[in-house]
Amino acid sequence: MAAEGSRSWMESYKGMSSDNIKGLVLALSSSFFIGASFIVKKKGLKKAGATGIRAGVGGYSYLYEPLWWAGMITMIVGEIANFAAYAFAPAILVTPLGALSIIISAALAHIILRERLHVFGILGCVLCVVGSTTIVLHAPQERQIESVKEVWDLATEPAFLLYAALVITAVFILIFHFIPEYGQTHIMVYIGVCSLVGSLSVMSVKALGIALKLTFSGMNQLIYPQTWAFTLVVITCVITQMNYLNKALDTFNTAVVSPIYYVMFTSLTILASVIMFKDWDRQNPTQIVTEMCGFVTILSGTFLLHKTKDMADGLPTSTSFHLKHTDEDGFDPEGIPLRQEVF
Repeated sequence: MAAEGSRSWMESYKGMSSDNIKGLVLALSSSFFIGASFIVKKKGLKKAGATGIRAGVGGYSYLYEPLWWAGMITMIVGEIANFAAYAFAPAILVTPLGALSIIISAALAHIILRERLHVFGILGCVLCVVGSTTIVLHAPQERQIESVKEVWDLATEPAFLLYAALVITAVFILIFHFIPEYGQTHIMVYIGVCSLVGSLSVMSVKALGIALKLTFSGMNQLIYPQTWAFTLVVITCVITQMNYLNKALDTFNTAVVSPIYYVMFTSLTILASVIMFKDWDRQNPTQIVTEMCGFVTILSGTFLLHKTKDMADGLPTSTSFHLKHTDEDGFDPEGIPLRQEVF
């Protein structure tokens, strides 16, 4: 039985293309850097908030804080690795591996920020690893694309244009209607903007990554206006994501922001990828169901990581979504009362 399981694993591994393997290695590296960057940026935001206006209420004092910039540089390194990963592997493989950054973030939050990590939080980390492994072994092969024009044709098909229109409409509604009233009390508002915009940025990042990969291989894609159009979308989306992610991190607990952001961002990115690149057209039903089971396993792990914070602090789930930033009442700057260790 063990021999059959080992043989099945090896067959899955051998079935991965060299591009998928490159994308996997880059995605794993990205998860480490991005997970660490959450903690470094959080420390910088807290330090900046102590002497200036907090990011959560519209301040930008963190731009003068070296520690925040160290976290930003770490995140940029991770994002570059992530960017390269999308050029080699499908989004269905790369994006769910972001769960590993949650594990890094949760562990470092426990060690550095002294945010408690319950035993079930550790179980959640294990589930994330198991789910990620399942997806890696059953991910679709990368679609062979010879020109950025092919990606543009995929992006301008009616189905994806409808998705993009719905996303942009939802983002404007959140920014202009919900954020002014609920931004400081409902975590889903900030993260909703980040996740919706993120799904479009990933599609554009993948398109730009493919263009650069083809250019470096001798087929210049920089002469096409589509390449620069995708570049403009990437810049716009990334700036928007970073702005609202900073607000979410400054207002709510890191251990809560990370998993919820991951779940929403990954779900929407997979949806966008399935619509635009038609990843599932190249797979049989068994592979698709197995991938979804792996993704659900990851979601279960992130749910445990989120629920763990409530169990550790003795708070009901709803409380963590509505607590505001208040130091006077004995709450920590993330909006959830934490039992601090005394050294």
